[in-house]
This record gives sequence, C-alpha cells and structure tokens, in this order.
Amino acid sequence: MIPWGYTVPAVGAVAAVVLAELVLLRTGLFRRPAYWITIAIVTAFQIPVDGWLTKLSDPIVKYAPQHITGWRFPWDIPVEDFLFGYALVTAVLLVWERRGAREEQA
Repeated sequence: MIPWGYTVPAVGAVAAVVLAELVLLRTGLFRRPAYWITIAIVTAFQIPVDGWLTKLSDPIVKYAPQHITGWRFPWDIPVEDFLFGYALVTAVLLVWERRGAREEQA
C-alpha cells in the first residue's frame, strides 16, 4: 500500500491540471478574474456539503487514515478533497475553454 494514497494523487491531479494549462493548452484561464470567482463559488458550496459528508462525529464518507495527511479544515474536511475539487473543476473549465476556441475557429 502507498502511504498517503489519497494525498499523492490529489497533489498530482492539481499539478497535472496546472501543467496542462501552462504548457499544453494555454487558454489564459488562470489570468481571468471570472475563473477565480468561479473557484471561490465552488469552494463556498463545497465547504458545507463536504463538511456534512466528512464530519468526524457522524461521517457518511470515511477515509483510511494511512492514506490522507490527517489535516482537516474546516469542519473536518480533509484538505485532499479541496485539491481534487480544484483539479476537477479546473480540468472541466480548461476543456470547455479549449473546445470553445476550436469551435470559434471552425
């Protein structure tokens, strides 16, 4: 078993998405205020939902302690969830931006 088996993929997902934008796609998404506002809105909704799902007092979703850092903030949310959430939303937006640019050229 890999130590931190959820942490390593979460960090890797963020790195892959950021590198894909900076090296491959180059959509300019990270320079747009609308992108950062979107991330803030997603995070604002993620906190209460994820907090309810992962609360240590009565968890619906449980994590193997050997696979996460153990850092939880706020409301017992594993920090890895925020990393995966960021990577997922950013990847979708990058594909959307890239696809939209291609359709405009056609």
